[in-house]
Amino acid sequence: MGTTTSNRRQPQRTCVVCREPRDKRELVRLVRTSEGRVQLDEQGRMPGRGAYLCHEGVCWEQALEGRALASSLRTALSADDLAALRIYAREANLIAVAAGGNAS
Repeated sequence: MGTTTSNRRQPQRTCVVCREPRDKRELVRLVRTSEGRVQLDEQGRMPGRGAYLCHEGVCWEQALEGRALASSLRTALSADDLAALRIYAREANLIAVAAGGNAS
């Protein structure tokens, strides 16, 4: 008799902006690598200090503009890191293109 995955309790994590606890699979993990870069951890297995964001656009906007993400990861986000995260958020339709910005 095997157990089904639906019966297993999923690990809970908290979005660093809205502070809502959710199943780990419902969040996006960002990680600070040993080189000090901040990047997406789509598999959730990369080594390094991690932080989680939900799929709410307002959380992504606040994370990329405010200090919650940098504070949680205990690092400053470089311009390159912020640009890559903004591209991901736009492509995932989590945030809108900035007013006056060019969507091409």
